[in-house]
Amino acid sequence: MSGPLNGIKIVEIAGIGPAPFAAMMLADLGADIVRVDRAGNVSGGDPALPPGDLLTRGRRSIGVDLKSAAGVEVVLDLIEQADGFLEGFRPGVAERLGIGPDEALARNPKLVYGRMTGWGQDGPYAPMAGHDINYI
Repeated sequence: MSGPLNGIKIVEIAGIGPAPFAAMMLADLGADIVRVDRAGNVSGGDPALPPGDLLTRGRRSIGVDLKSAAGVEVVLDLIEQADGFLEGFRPGVAERLGIGPDEALARNPKLVYGRMTGWGQDGPYAPMAGHDINYI
């Protein structure tokens, strides 16, 4: 797709909330988005048909087991070629998986690492899940 973000590569970790919405908007503006989904959640449907979830439109997806070393390496390899990375995990989850900012930026120092959580990375509400209104 052409647009002002044509040529920009983004890796999105599938989730709920604002990260998929942001990735959809970036794709609408022409960015090349690769959505990393759970291995069992990727279907090989007809790309000419609309997606079942509208927030996933405009991007390719791959299934990866982020709890395996091989899966983490796949994501880090994608990050090496990306301009940006989006994840919406609770604080500490990306780090435990091996795809946190330290690991990602070590592989690609120019990467824009985007974290979208309901309550931020620290503070009394940080470990709580974000839902609906607190993302606004």
